[in-house]
Amino acid sequence: MSYPLQIANFPYGLSLFIPEPEKVKPVYESLLAKDPTTPFPFWAKLWPAAHAMTVFLQQHLEYIHGKQVLEIGAGIGLPAFTNASIAGSVIVSDHATEAVMLMEKNIEHLGLTHTKAMWLDWNNVPAGLHADTILLSDVNYDPTQFDVLLALIRRFVQQGSTVILATPQRITAGRFTTDLNVYIRETETMIKDGVDVGIVVLSLQ
Repeated sequence: MSYPLQIANFPYGLSLFIPEPEKVKPVYESLLAKDPTTPFPFWAKLWPAAHAMTVFLQQHLEYIHGKQVLEIGAGIGLPAFTNASIAGSVIVSDHATEAVMLMEKNIEHLGLTHTKAMWLDWNNVPAGLHADTILLSDVNYDPTQFDVLLALIRRFVQQGSTVILATPQRITAGRFTTDLNVYIRETETMIKDGVDVGIVVLSLQ
């Protein structure tokens, strides 16, 4: 992998290999100098929405327990890996090849036999791909992708899946979440130490 890794410990007894946070930017800049088309490694950071979704799922295990779970745009995959032990089966996916390589390393590290990593572009999700619970953490950051993501969410909901969406309360996210109002069954604003952390988790059915 391009980015050096370290072991990080998380709540609920989980440890994962993650890119060393202080080395992501200099390594990226080095790669960019060699190839100006190198994409920024958004997958290499643990974003607040992933932490918020992890907490939400621990408080609502009914969405995971014994279920087929698919996390799309997972990056490091913290929500899926934290809850993998109680799921029926898990797929963690991302469109970044190095993210998938890291997922595979963590699957081996955790000894998970019912979890697999998949390269997946949400612009071209195979028609036969299905899961009971779909996890989407901070995917609606680019307005040019809103229509694709909304169509994907509608498709999964119409197939009978529950979609769990964790989203920062950005101004640009307003239209996105408004278009999902008809599917919202549960809304939770994540609070840490008594303070609103600016993340909303939606259960869509």
